Amino acid sequence: MSQQQHEHVRVAVIGSGFGGLGAAVRLRREGITDFVVLERADSVGGTWRDNDYPGCACDVPSHLYSFSFAPNPDWPRTFSGQEHIRAYLEHVADTFRLRPHLRLKHEVLMMRWDTDELRWEIETSQGTLTADVVVSATGPLSDPKMPDIPGLAGFPGKVFHSARWDHDYDLRGKRVAMVGTGASAIQIVPSIQPEVAKLTLFQRTPPWVMPRVDRKISGAERWLHRQLPFTGTARRGLLWGIRELQVQAFTKRPNELGLVEQLAKANMRKAIKDPALRAKLTPDYRIGCKRILLSSTYYPALAQPNVDVVASGLTEVRGSTVVAADGTEAEVDAIVFGTGFHVTDMPIAERVVGAEGITLAEAWKDGMESLRGATAAGFPNWMTIIGPNTGLGNSSMILMIESQLNYMADYMRQLKLLGAGSALAARPSAVHAWNRRVQERMKRTVWNTGGCTSWYLDQNGRNTTIWPGTTTEFRGATRHVDLAEYEVVRAGAGKQPVEAAGAQGGTGTKDAEVVA
Repeated sequence: MSQQQHEHVRVAVIGSGFGGLGAAVRLRREGITDFVVLERADSVGGTWRDNDYPGCACDVPSHLYSFSFAPNPDWPRTFSGQEHIRAYLEHVADTFRLRPHLRLKHEVLMMRWDTDELRWEIETSQGTLTADVVVSATGPLSDPKMPDIPGLAGFPGKVFHSARWDHDYDLRGKRVAMVGTGASAIQIVPSIQPEVAKLTLFQRTPPWVMPRVDRKISGAERWLHRQLPFTGTARRGLLWGIRELQVQAFTKRPNELGLVEQLAKANMRKAIKDPALRAKLTPDYRIGCKRILLSSTYYPALAQPNVDVVASGLTEVRGSTVVAADGTEAEVDAIVFGTGFHVTDMPIAERVVGAEGITLAEAWKDGMESLRGATAAGFPNWMTIIGPNTGLGNSSMILMIESQLNYMADYMRQLKLLGAGSALAARPSAVHAWNRRVQERMKRTVWNTGGCTSWYLDQNGRNTTIWPGTTTEFRGATRHVDLAEYEVVRAGAGKQPVEAAGAQGGTGTKDAEVVA
């Protein structure tokens, strides 16, 4: 390890989306101001900065898709658009005085654990610094996934991913291929359909689509939430409670979702009159196995005469011709990929080198695995926000993020009690035990039994993405750090049993029972 002097901070937070900004706010509330937020872009916002494609909006109600400690009484719609969510995150950065901590255009190139100094050496695009603790909040929806399509490199037209939208390219009057039918595609299709000459949608698997009950929030409602903040809190609580009650159907009784399927089919029949097209758009798996999508404009757009639905994936590009697996061909001027992100193989994992000299990607080669969605065996003083098995299928990720911030805060308290020159390393046995319980619960969920292949599953078919319970359960499981699940690492002394370290911490016995 180089002996060159670098800037040193107590905590380095990676990323400035909801997770990173939330971590920064929580650190300040814990009295920790010696931290930086490293962001590769030139502004905050995370996925809500990167995804600015036409029609981009959230499928979680606005009042639930915001921090509990930073309510926004002025949401303009019940389901807010990308520009409003991004503005909210900029507002959070200002309100909580996070700007001095931000290091924009600082892409993290590599993080290495120094076993002698008990700190992380972090190489960025703007230089090197060291930190006692790293909080990785890069998020699973940050690195677009582009399929390897033969002939794509020779396509003479325009090609881009939904998360890297080219606003300088005018789609009006163009022949456009839309590849994918996920959450981004169902917003893009109705937004561009009226202006393109021809839209060819390549669909490998049709999604289940429910109506999007979106409306403007009236001035009277906004006034009420400003003057009487408890009304906004009550609104948030109601939205949360409804979704908590839905969890049982997803996790324990998937067959109860049959009624929801009938509602989704009715939504389709209302807009799609052609029986052949309805057949193409009807899924053959249980609703909920893939994320249920919300749109009241997607099906009407597909019924328009300038739209073709190809019920097959794109497999080849020959010049300006795109070719589907079933042989269907179309001449296009532009190809837009709505093909998702590197979720179970996050690129940041290749840039984290732990105590044993291996990368996180190597440690996770058989599947992502962490303790309570936060810490990984072999990577002391490293935490992740929105880690393995913390995703949700029906509610707001902000709820999960706030639970992980509780865990991070207690983690920092335990380190303070242990004193300088100490680190916490998750015990492999604790990591494995937690994940065994999670995977056991996962077996009967709709995500594993619904008959689909989704981005929730890794290359081994293992669901390392979704949390198989309620947000209440997860909050209970992450309220405190259970020191029995960690080894204390002392500078120059190696790992020690917690008892020998003499620290007082949370007892995790009841927490562990949450996923037993």
